[in-house]
Amino acid sequence: MKKLVAVLALFLSVQFLHAAPGKNPKEELTEAQKVRLTEIENRIEVIKTMDFSSMSKSERKEVRVELKEMKDEARELGSGVYLSIGAIIIIILLLILIA
Repeated sequence: MKKLVAVLALFLSVQFLHAAPGKNPKEELTEAQKVRLTEIENRIEVIKTMDFSSMSKSERKEVRVELKEMKDEARELGSGVYLSIGAIIIIILLLILIA
């Protein structure tokens, strides 16, 4: 019975694993990608120092859109593997059942 529960938990845990699309996380970034990440970080620092109270609503919206685009681009450059909370709990339970 324990083996059946362990096998079912294993199959269910596979459904909760989420791999980010893109490159293999073990690959190194190219020089152009490193430069672009540095540019994004610098632009974010500039945006953090901005005074949003003096901006109009449309200007603030443009900054928000720019930040979202940079966030998506940075996520594509630095891809990785993500696990949901449910997957982590199932993996822990599986390890407890096996041990």
